[in-house]
Amino acid sequence: MDFELGTVQERFADIVWANEPVGSGELVKLCNTELGWKKSTTYTVLRKLCDKGLFKNVDGIVTSIISKEEFYSERSKQIVDESFEGSLPAFIAAFMSNKTLTSKEADEIQHMIDEFKKGGK
Repeated sequence: MDFELGTVQERFADIVWANEPVGSGELVKLCNTELGWKKSTTYTVLRKLCDKGLFKNVDGIVTSIISKEEFYSERSKQIVDESFEGSLPAFIAAFMSNKTLTSKEADEIQHMIDEFKKGGK
């Protein structure tokens, strides 16, 4: 699956994930309110994301095939693979080059590493 979405598609996907299951008519209203879209734009973007395998529209009810968490997890893996030759340390080094971690963030990351070493996730 292609985990790349444009900014507009990503905003639309977030609306679906936040409201699912959502009727297609309600989705049109939400997109009009939040994005200023017309009905045709909503249905065009919905069709494209259904074609990508992200959502399904069955009898006018839109639901996800892939959860938001699964999508962003796979997208992150794709970025590491494509941009950093699969090297997580290289990705983290690039990410950290202009960022300072809080003590709490460092503790959370250390906890994840400790759990991984124990065989957890």
